[in-house]
Amino acid sequence: MLPTDYPESRNRRSGRLLQWSMRTGFAGGWQGWAGYALGLWLALSPWLAGHAAHDAATANAVFVGIVLALVSHFEASFGEVGVHWLNLGCGLWLLAAPLALPMTHALEAAANSVAVGAVVVGLAASALQLDKQIGRLWHKASSAGD
Repeated sequence: MLPTDYPESRNRRSGRLLQWSMRTGFAGGWQGWAGYALGLWLALSPWLAGHAAHDAATANAVFVGIVLALVSHFEASFGEVGVHWLNLGCGLWLLAAPLALPMTHALEAAANSVAVGAVVVGLAASALQLDKQIGRLWHKASSAGD
């Protein structure tokens, strides 16, 4: 058995990881900043990608992009866990938007919506999974100290 296989050393590592993530605010923070960048891209994409002439696609991209950027900035800055669910909802909406909105003549807008939505869903799922793991580490570290 290796020294790192003992439960005490695992609890110490878990505790150090938890302390580092709490101290640095890095517990899922990179997903928030990535979501922020995607939100800004989405809000500006009608003009940058050249599909601003499609009203429904432009309104959807601007509105959801601003919401996504604001929510993601709040998540990254303050470490709020609950906003991951809002990001997940934004991502799922972006995946469904080409089917729900009249985007049949705006293939660039539809492709952008699906691509950004897929990445946002992946980021939100990753952040939610990481939060679950850190929560488990928190309970292990606090129960080891008792």
